[in-house]
Amino acid sequence: MGIDALTFRNAMARLGAAVNVVTTGTLDDPAGFTASAVCSVTDTPPTVLVCLNRNSRVRERFRVDAAMCINVLAADQQDISGVFASPLEQAERFRSGHWDTLTTGAPVLDEAVLSLDCRIERIVEVGTHSVMFGAVESLRNSSPRGGLVYFNRTYHMLPHDDDK
Repeated sequence: MGIDALTFRNAMARLGAAVNVVTTGTLDDPAGFTASAVCSVTDTPPTVLVCLNRNSRVRERFRVDAAMCINVLAADQQDISGVFASPLEQAERFRSGHWDTLTTGAPVLDEAVLSLDCRIERIVEVGTHSVMFGAVESLRNSSPRGGLVYFNRTYHMLPHDDDK
């Protein structure tokens, strides 16, 4: 029998997740998208995964050995999430925020809570999505700020607790 796609999507809407802008390319030729399907795989070696819809306009830009940066958005960056989820062209998307690079050369959002600069080691195709495994080559933490999460199809701002 099994579970239909709509029932599954509705259930997954209740799985809260950090909001991220995932980038590739260079500052001169960037590409990026908004993602919540991001997680740590292992700390030895530091590895993360990102899921990207195979029908996405940016899918062809993400390939094995390409640079990839996961930029974790702060509580006040919902607008950037919207820009990178919109139909805007790639160059227009990168007019939001301030961009730099770390080790791999992928665009890094200066204002991100955390940026994980990776090299894509493997891509596994599963159903409608590409699961990209990134080896973390460097990272940058910003000054402590609250985070942005997506839960039940809406954004929620997490406060920053100065005592932790």
